[in-house]
Amino acid sequence: MRFLHTMIRVSSLTDTLHFFCDLLGCQEIKRTENKTGRYTLVYLAAPEDLDTAEQYAAPLIELTYNWDENSYAGGRNFGHIAFSVNNIYDICDRLKKAGMVINRPPRDGYMAFIRTPDGISIELLQKGAPLLPQEPWISQDNIGQW
Repeated sequence: MRFLHTMIRVSSLTDTLHFFCDLLGCQEIKRTENKTGRYTLVYLAAPEDLDTAEQYAAPLIELTYNWDENSYAGGRNFGHIAFSVNNIYDICDRLKKAGMVINRPPRDGYMAFIRTPDGISIELLQKGAPLLPQEPWISQDNIGQW
């Protein structure tokens, strides 16, 4: 498993980039705009982590700016912590057998979400290409929030 990033939702991309980049010295390494979903993702890395971020395509921070959201209440601005895994089905099976709820099953062979005991979302992403979709995951619905 490799740590990928922490995602936070931001109400002002301009103000947040000023804070992280101008004041703290982080650098933007990637930006994605999704007009259909109406959001922008900006990936940042600290100066001493640029080589690692580029090598593993794993920035430290993902800023998510939802174009239509005015504010976030109840901690919704903190999104999730992400890890890449060698086999998403194996880890989800192991977690489920240990009594963990798989909030977003890996139906696509690529992504799953679980929560820590304190309710923090953890995103699990398959290393490399997605695995072929398979049961029992294909048929499982989302459980709760993720």
